Amino acid sequence: KMSFDLIIHILSTILFMIWLSVAIVLEIVKYSLSGFWALISWILTSIMTLNFSHFKPVFWKWSRIDCDDLKFPSNFIWGVSTSSHQVEGNCDNNNWFRWENIERPPDQDPTIKDNQKSGLACDHWNRIEEDTELIKQLGVDSYRFSLEWSKIEPEKGKYDSEAILHYHKEIDHLLANQIQPMITLFHFSYPIWFEDLGAFEKIENSEHFIRFSKNMFEEYGEKVKLWCTVNEPEVFVSNAYVTGLFPPGKLGKMHLAGTVIKNLLHCHVEIYQTFKIISEEKKLDVKVGIVKDLFQFHPYKWHNLFDYFLAWECDHLFNAQIIKFFKTGKFHFWVPFAAYVSMEDKRAKSSNDFIGLNYYSHYYVNMFNLLTNQIMEEKLLAKPREIMTDMPHPSYPEGIYYALMTLSKLKIPIIVTENGISDKYDDRRKMYIRRYIYAMSKAIKDGANVVGYYYWSLMDNFEWIEGDHQCFG
Repeated sequence: KMSFDLIIHILSTILFMIWLSVAIVLEIVKYSLSGFWALISWILTSIMTLNFSHFKPVFWKWSRIDCDDLKFPSNFIWGVSTSSHQVEGNCDNNNWFRWENIERPPDQDPTIKDNQKSGLACDHWNRIEEDTELIKQLGVDSYRFSLEWSKIEPEKGKYDSEAILHYHKEIDHLLANQIQPMITLFHFSYPIWFEDLGAFEKIENSEHFIRFSKNMFEEYGEKVKLWCTVNEPEVFVSNAYVTGLFPPGKLGKMHLAGTVIKNLLHCHVEIYQTFKIISEEKKLDVKVGIVKDLFQFHPYKWHNLFDYFLAWECDHLFNAQIIKFFKTGKFHFWVPFAAYVSMEDKRAKSSNDFIGLNYYSHYYVNMFNLLTNQIMEEKLLAKPREIMTDMPHPSYPEGIYYALMTLSKLKIPIIVTENGISDKYDDRRKMYIRRYIYAMSKAIKDGANVVGYYYWSLMDNFEWIEGDHQCFG
């Protein structure tokens, strides 16, 4: 049985193929047709997609806005975030350690910029007390961090008691300083033994992660009230199985990408159900949710149907379908001529006590650029008018407002689990934070149930394939 969205998608694909040759010629010769072409293109686009207006970016007049006009609930959570591999140091038994140490031929880019290694990272493992003092100095009351699975379970089924004790001490120290811990169970890193099994590519491997999560909840559940199951499933998948930039570095594996997202969503639902059973037995008051990254995608050229289709496809794959899964229990990952993966689990509709939002920016997409530009970081675009961060995306505070309003449709509390800027010279960070927090406050005034905000990151860290080049701290 085909859903209405799928029918629209098929019709859009047919139209896309008809217009393909025309769009390519237009891009090659940089030819601009008359207003008649623009009108016809807009009408056809609107008919095939019902409503494309939400793909047009909105820019506020910041010179007329008072960013001090803020209002937040008295119990609002203010925090900072990190992840284990990026800050702890000595993560030498996980997928990222293996990835960092791959030796490529001189004519190929290294897996990490400038061949950097995470190594000691920020030595957070040994600096918990002084880093907790930094958190206190910031004046926030919560700290989100991830458990390094590869340290806790270095071999399948064998747990390291010292690693478990280390996290107990960290949690206890945070609580002693009136800082509420929030734990993330999967933040892009897992043990090498799990990768050797095929990791999340195989549904049968899900039981290992679910078991690990259950054990961690039984270990720390009486102390930790906030739990994130999976961090940014679509970011991990798009980089690991589409662009090939993250381990295991599989390029253009669209069907596998859909399978891994499906399996990660399955893990989330199972973990949520497991935690709730344990919580009821032990009478624990805990909140559990998944973390969803959200980038808006816009057509680079408003009159180009090709760009509109690409924007719709990107939003469909990496935003809409995951959100829809938690609204309806149905998941469809569909790429024309490349992949179709589906799943139905009605439990998904009630499998989040909150939804975590990681929000940074938005992108413009242009199919011709996407297909021809050999530099991966330049395949997604920004407009000249925008203020760039040190990462290849602009500051777009308006976007967090619209992202929060989008997630509000799930009718559950929202926690902004990540938001921040890479700014080496600290000449944009103050403006960035003020504007994004204003936009978040406006969303709350307009009805969004936002209950917390975590800045990314507590400190400059090892920014995955960017190495030590990005300064989010």
